[in-house]
Amino acid sequence: MRTKGLWVSATEFVQFGEPSQSLSNQIATRGRSIDFHALGMYLPNPDPVLKALGKDIKVYRELRADAHIGGSIRRRKAAVKALEWGLDRDKAKSRVTRSIERIFADLDLSRIMTEMLDAMLYGYQPMEVIWGKVGSYVVPVDIVGKPADWFVYDEDNQLRMRTRQSPLKGEELPPRKFLVPRQDASYDNPYGFADLSMCFWPTTFKKGGLKFWVQFTEKYGAPWVIGKHPRSSSDAETNLLLDRLEDMVQDAVAVIPDDSSIEIKEAASKTGSTEVYERLLHFCRSEVSIALLGQNQTTEANSNRASAQAGLEVTRDIRDGDAAVVAEAFNTLIRWVCELNFNDGARPVFSLWEQEDVDKVLAERDEKLTRAGARLTSAYFKRAYQLQDGDLAEEEPSAPSAEFAESADAPDQLTLDVALDTLTVDSLNAEAQALLAPLLQRVTQGVQPDELLGMLAELYPKMDASGLQERLARMIFVAKLWGRLHG
Repeated sequence: MRTKGLWVSATEFVQFGEPSQSLSNQIATRGRSIDFHALGMYLPNPDPVLKALGKDIKVYRELRADAHIGGSIRRRKAAVKALEWGLDRDKAKSRVTRSIERIFADLDLSRIMTEMLDAMLYGYQPMEVIWGKVGSYVVPVDIVGKPADWFVYDEDNQLRMRTRQSPLKGEELPPRKFLVPRQDASYDNPYGFADLSMCFWPTTFKKGGLKFWVQFTEKYGAPWVIGKHPRSSSDAETNLLLDRLEDMVQDAVAVIPDDSSIEIKEAASKTGSTEVYERLLHFCRSEVSIALLGQNQTTEANSNRASAQAGLEVTRDIRDGDAAVVAEAFNTLIRWVCELNFNDGARPVFSLWEQEDVDKVLAERDEKLTRAGARLTSAYFKRAYQLQDGDLAEEEPSAPSAEFAESADAPDQLTLDVALDTLTVDSLNAEAQALLAPLLQRVTQGVQPDELLGMLAELYPKMDASGLQERLARMIFVAKLWGRLHG
């Protein structure tokens, strides 16, 4: 074996060093990193908010009780669930596609999508797949979302479940058991990015500002009732007057001694203070809208129709991103089903789309087919474009032409059919045997089928097809002549 190296002089040879590791091995791993210290525990969630609070994603779940956050979440999920869904057969077999369609028809896709979309809120959402035997197939009979805080990732970015028996490291999960939709997951952060992390501090400040705003309103929103009594009054008399003033605030009625007086004063010059709290609350609400919906125009009072429509266009981009996460999870499920039942061949593809876009593509395709001469029926248009009875004008049925008339109305066609039926089987077999004689001879000599396939090019010139060609030519000639004479 020749050694690799370089002669640097007439007497000195320097050997090249061999690479210590294969190019297929990972070098930059978490175990070799200077920032990672393995303590036999799971990989903590690197979310900056959770790290600062020292808590888990249960904190984010509590945020959903806020009216603005809860409404934004429902709106964001509804945008994805309003999309159309279907399977693109592509190169998959029809049998495989039909089986996958039946599986999806038996699943509660509305609930499953709703649970999958929690991945955008918390970063990741484990979905447990319940498998069952249906006929000869192993198929998913249900998919259930499980609390994300039950699950963690290890140093190899593998999902594990924290249990009572293994609370620190977590238990290893079987393959094809959990779908895990994730948003913007990476090697550094396998948990994904949680959109609710952008809502935590604005919501916290909003709650604090709302508390002070309520206190401010209670203090300065109602008029001040001031009672005056003589300097010589005792403490008991003063407290009695104070109690009566409190009752007056509630009932607007009070009984006081004739030597006491009451003065009502309105709070003045406090408008600027109230606007400070109001601006804080509007800012916090806007931050939440931007984080969850990508815009704040449709939730603010000073927006107009044009700005709100522009905001919806940004939301459409976020909706498409959410739909891509859901579609990826369902395509993973389809891959598992095909691996277990169909030898992992070509698979159909699950996709979500907006109906208007598909109608445009469908209309362009139908226009091309019509120009090519295809005749599309009213039933097709009703089915493809969701039209109602009466939307399309029904065409009057035209009389059948001589060329495409039925046999009952075309005696000429009937005559030709009778002539074809008079052909004897023996005569056709004789001509076929004459044509296939060279092949039959090789078969009788014991030639194998694969060898015979290779000899076809050699035997083709020896095959006598003149008899069959002559019979077909006569039949075509007679049919054309008969048509010209009686058409």
